[in-house]
Amino acid sequence: MWRAPSLAAVERREYDAVLIEGGEMIVFVTGGARSGKSNFAQDMAEKIEGKRLFLATAQAFDEEMRLRIEKHREQRGDRWDTLEEPVHLGKALKPVRDSYNIIIVDCLTVWMSNLLMKYSDQGEKLLEIIDDFFLSIKEIDGTLIVVSNEVGMGIVPDNKLARDYRDQLGFLNQRMARRADEVYALLSGIPVRIK
Repeated sequence: MWRAPSLAAVERREYDAVLIEGGEMIVFVTGGARSGKSNFAQDMAEKIEGKRLFLATAQAFDEEMRLRIEKHREQRGDRWDTLEEPVHLGKALKPVRDSYNIIIVDCLTVWMSNLLMKYSDQGEKLLEIIDDFFLSIKEIDGTLIVVSNEVGMGIVPDNKLARDYRDQLGFLNQRMARRADEVYALLSGIPVRIK
């Protein structure tokens, strides 16, 4: 019995067709925790020929996080170069942006946490670092896929730092979505193209 392709399958063919052509493109992938964002981004990226860079923002502050990072490295295997930078993403991207056909930044969620932990009372410095990231991505010749969590759909946090984090990440995600050529939201593992 013939069945119509699912909406996700139709969207998948659309982004496959666009990305396989290559070229300069920025894709933003957002969604909740464990919604499949990183797997979706990596699957999308691996359809593009050429050198690949994974720019990781996470830091291993405990054993569980160390194991999680190690597992992700193993999953990417030797198909990817990995660059770890928790704070200065713009500075990290500038010297390598012409060397790769595809770059994944994973993720803005952890990056904002790192920024607030280091510069929570230095709003101008925070903005300077974020602006530097956006300036650096203007010059990328290949495809850039940026991953972030959507954290503003739950309850209002009960403390100032958590509220600041939610707000700042929300503003960062809005800016990233405006800059991106395509935006995908992942809901329970299903990608929905929203831009």
